Amino acid sequence: MLQLKDISMTFNEGTPDEKIALQHTNLELERGEFVTIIGSNGAGKSTLMNVISGNLIPDVGDVFINEKQVVHLPEYQRSAYIGRVFQDPMAGTAPSMTIEENLALAYSRNKKRTLRLGVNKKRKTLFKEYLETLHLGLEDRLNAKVGFLSGGERQALSLLMATFTNPNILLLDEHTAALDPSRAALITKLTKEVVGKSKLTTLMVTHNMQQALDLGTRLIMMDKGQIIFDVSGEEKQKLTIEDLLTEFQRIRGQKFESDRAVLG
Repeated sequence: MLQLKDISMTFNEGTPDEKIALQHTNLELERGEFVTIIGSNGAGKSTLMNVISGNLIPDVGDVFINEKQVVHLPEYQRSAYIGRVFQDPMAGTAPSMTIEENLALAYSRNKKRTLRLGVNKKRKTLFKEYLETLHLGLEDRLNAKVGFLSGGERQALSLLMATFTNPNILLLDEHTAALDPSRAALITKLTKEVVGKSKLTTLMVTHNMQQALDLGTRLIMMDKGQIIFDVSGEEKQKLTIEDLLTEFQRIRGQKFESDRAVLG
């Protein structure tokens, strides 16, 4: 479903501000896998998401979706394959448009575009049915401007918009981090339900290690632009936060000793 081969990305190369964001990164996701990604700030998590979405073109490497090479496709063309929810609830929706109009735009993501939004009676009924699954009463507010919704409501709407056309890949970029605990819990619950129901191939970046353990079928840890730990199945289910911290320190220690040996 998704393949990243030997991806490398460096920002400000050859300057004092040079930053290696990704180093020969390889990743492969099977159809229906739900992968959570953890790592400290600067580990390369968001850069990885941006390379997949087409927001960034890597210096080296290939990106395949359904065995199709997409590394040189711009973001707007990859959007036919990819749904994405950002950390900022203000991103991903058009605040000056209504809930109904936002849903109509999302519905047209992988269809031929026209100048009309195409909100007919049939689609309005469909939109209401999908909104009812959020249990937020938004199905009764189709004509409300999205800019007047709360952060949690907007993020729930963004999640729905990103998923209801069943994209090949769903990218969740710390999509609960900016919400208060109760709304974050709601979006986490909705994420589990939506991804599970549609069996979407999903990558979710999070700083919340417990969330990374509770959600998904596979967990990846990144550090300094590399994937340093990859676990799935029963082994993932048995992990605790303490296990993750211990593993991080162990791998970091091994890498430090290896780098010191190379440098002499």
